[in-house]
Amino acid sequence: MILNILKIAAAVGTVIVGLISAVNPTGVSGFTGLDVAGNPRGITEVRAVLGAFFIGLGLAPLIWRSKADPMYLMLGFTYFVVAGVRTISMFVDGSVVQSNIISIISEIIFGVILVWPKK
Repeated sequence: MILNILKIAAAVGTVIVGLISAVNPTGVSGFTGLDVAGNPRGITEVRAVLGAFFIGLGLAPLIWRSKADPMYLMLGFTYFVVAGVRTISMFVDGSVVQSNIISIISEIIFGVILVWPKK
């Protein structure tokens, strides 16, 4: 029961990040490090990738409850992949900063919650 609530919370959190990115793409610069102000192409990219993609990934298991388990697994796997690529990028790009470390921790926590099997 608790695990199911945590999975729903992770999916809702994913949707919230997507909504914030879609509605206020220039406002996420502090969170993402992306400065797209005055760049219509960049604003569209933030809305589409950080917005719509996260909204879709988070909403899918909430809408199709009968198929939620494999969708949670996919979402968790996606968070692990993001954390892995972010970790490599931090060292390659020299961006070992607090916001990236917080993001990795969040991504790993969401990943673990989402792939944890039901008993």
